[in-house]
Amino acid sequence: MRFRLLAMLAGVAVVAGCSTAPAPTPVVATAQPPAFDMGPYRWSHGNAAKALKAMEAEFGRTALKPGQFLWAEAIPAEGDTRVIVDLMLQRAYVYRGDGLVGVSSISTGKRDTQTPLGIWSVREKRKFYRSRKYDNAPMPFMQRIDEYGIALHGGNNPGYPASHGCVRLPLKFAEKLFMLTEVGSEVIIEG
Repeated sequence: MRFRLLAMLAGVAVVAGCSTAPAPTPVVATAQPPAFDMGPYRWSHGNAAKALKAMEAEFGRTALKPGQFLWAEAIPAEGDTRVIVDLMLQRAYVYRGDGLVGVSSISTGKRDTQTPLGIWSVREKRKFYRSRKYDNAPMPFMQRIDEYGIALHGGNNPGYPASHGCVRLPLKFAEKLFMLTEVGSEVIIEG
């Protein structure tokens, strides 16, 4: 009796383990940028989250490829220009007044040269500039935000943090932004 019970339970276990569903499709790994897990936001006033929602409302999208940007067809004639930088999503949002006018993928500071968090303003603008710190590196459409040389400028945009602390923008986006901002324009960096 005991033997039959054990045999029956073993048969039930074997049948329970069988499945008629097709085998799951294996996931094929794709090349990924170097890992840069910053965890949850270290500092935020919620501007980055609101900007992401505004991006979806204005452009119907929430994702960009490295080097990609979106720019509105019409820009409000009035209102202050401000830039929201999201270090977590590697994205910059540009507003004129209350209207979102542009969004771009960016590349910010690497782990050992992180882009500083906080509320900044454009201190200096130069159409073409070269870095004094980093081998005379070109910084087209440079907009410096601090006394140490951190700036928004056109540059290589691989889609992950790769700079020495600056916010690198796609060149055409950097040019459009340069034309829209002025010394004193607010730059909020969250991440």
